[in-house]
Amino acid sequence: QVQLVESGGGLVQPGGSLRLSCAASGDIFRFSTMGWYRQAPGKERELAAAITSGFATNYADSVKGRFTVSRDNAKNTVYLQMDSLKPEDTAVYYCNLKDPYKIGTVVDYWGKGTLVTVSS
Repeated sequence: QVQLVESGGGLVQPGGSLRLSCAASGDIFRFSTMGWYRQAPGKERELAAAITSGFATNYADSVKGRFTVSRDNAKNTVYLQMDSLKPEDTAVYYCNLKDPYKIGTVVDYWGKGTLVTVSS
């Protein structure tokens, strides 16, 4: 089993920055993809950014150029550097790990979320 713990959320003014961290523990598969989803009030959860074990990245169009996802495999930690934050970035951010459990099966693990509020 895998456990994910997020940290770094908080209140920031528009144009400001935050860095989220997610530490994974447990039986982590070598080729797991990690990333960040977010859910704003009244909206569906969406992928913000993801990074593979080989450091390939994927971003939502809404955050490209402003957010940077990275990982430290030695620490089993994924980060989300958020710059030029906008009020519409306000959401609960959830860490995600996709474990290729076995052929044809992917298991999703989720953190409990950390709240990011962008407001003046």
